[in-house]
Parts: sequence; C-alpha cells; structure tokens
Amino acid sequence: MAPIPMLLVLLFAASPASSSNSEGEALHAWRARLTDPTNVLQSWDPTLVNPCTWFHVTCDPQNRVIRLDLGNSNISGPIGSELGRLEHLQYLELYRNNLKGKIPAELGNLKNLISMDLYGNHLQGEIPKSFAKLKSLRFLRLNNNKLTGSIPRELVVLSNLKILDVSNNDLCGTIPIGGPFANFPLQSFDNNSRLNGPELQGLVPYDFGC
Repeated sequence: MAPIPMLLVLLFAASPASSSNSEGEALHAWRARLTDPTNVLQSWDPTLVNPCTWFHVTCDPQNRVIRLDLGNSNISGPIGSELGRLEHLQYLELYRNNLKGKIPAELGNLKNLISMDLYGNHLQGEIPKSFAKLKSLRFLRLNNNKLTGSIPRELVVLSNLKILDVSNNDLCGTIPIGGPFANFPLQSFDNNSRLNGPELQGLVPYDFGC
C-alpha cells in the first residue's frame, strides 16, 4: 500500500476537526466543574475527534460548534469561562438549571452569538459590559436570577437586539435609553426593586439607587 502523500497529511491536520477538537476540550473542561445528577452529559467523551456527536451539541457542516442546548437539564455549577472559546457558537441555551456564580466576561467573545438564554438560574454579580461586543445578538434573557449592579450602558450599541429580559433580579441604577432600549417594554425590567426608570435625558444619575 502506497504511503499517504505528506500534503494530504498536512491538509487533514489543518481541517476543521482540529478547531472543533479544541472546542471539545473547552466543553469537557467545563463539564468537569459541573454536577450532573441525571447524566445528561454522559455522551461528552473527550477521546472523540470532535464534540459533534455529543448530545445537546450541534455543529455546522465544518464540524464547528454552533449550538449548546442544555435548558432544563438539572445541571449545577458555574458557567465556565471556557465557553468563550466556542467562537462559532450561535445559540447558548442554559436556562432553568442550578447554575451559580458570575456570568463570565469571556462570553463577550462569542461574536456570532444570536441567542443567549441564562434565565431561571442562581447567577450573581453584574451583567458583563463585554456583552456590548455581541453585535449579532438578538435575544438576551437573564431574568429570574440574582444579578446585581446596573444595566451596562454599553449595550445600547447592540442594534440587532430584539428581546431583552432582565426581570426578577436585584439590578439597580437607571434603565439606559437609546439604541434597542427604546423598544423594550417595561415588563423586561420588572421586579428589580432598586432599578429606576429611564435616564430622562441625563437628569437622573446613571447609578442612582446603586
């Protein structure tokens, strides 16, 4: 049998599988810090070439991870900063679990993200200002957590954002104006006892009530 030409070997080494394998390593590193009582992550085998055969993971034709669907999965632990390495991710669905800790700023690296659903967890800390880099984001649901601090003013640059829900948290300050915030209903901000109304053209200090 003739040896495989070196050019083909090099092409294989540079294939998208190498990219998706690094994505698999990131996902498995996150999994190691999670509690998974119902074994929904049992198929996440790090010895496979890429994570595209794992349950709850969807890839594009180039074997790049584009969806992570773990809503209602009974997992607990942190949202790992490793997820920021899934640079092709479009949908991050982690709603209604027992996730705790802060939302990592590294999620702002997911430049292709369309939807981020983190609602119904026990997340604390502030909404990362790095979310302002998510120019493709259309849906951001952070409601029913324990988030504090103000709503980052930087988010007014997200011109594609259609849905924002930060209700049922402990946010403070004022609601930004401008950009997509002109179209969000007040219900998107309900039940944040320290959150005041819109900025009223700068008459109300941005951090008023924080």
